[in-house]
Amino acid sequence: MVTAIIVLHVLVCIALVVVVLLQQGKGADIGAVFGGSSQTVFGASGAGNMLTKTTYALAAVFFSTSLFLAYNSTRRATGSIFNGRAFPSAPAPVKPVPPVKNPASAPNHAPGH
Repeated sequence: MVTAIIVLHVLVCIALVVVVLLQQGKGADIGAVFGGSSQTVFGASGAGNMLTKTTYALAAVFFSTSLFLAYNSTRRATGSIFNGRAFPSAPAPVKPVPPVKNPASAPNHAPGH
């Protein structure tokens, strides 16, 4: 169920970005009033109500899925990754390592010298 909500949340995020970018800015009406061409998709004032209502609906779904995912993430994070693992109670004894003779420190006696 959480996976379905995450998928819905991502789709709503993408749709919300698209709907907000489709809306006209506040300065777009002034250009249309003084004879300039308005470069909006739906005309000077058309589809404002539809896009506004769609934005509100998508925002409500976005907030509700955000709250659900936040609440669900706190409920699921109760355990530890170390539960059920057996750890040794005492470390294993360490065997002493015999000293190693370093051949580089021995005098180098080459024959003939």
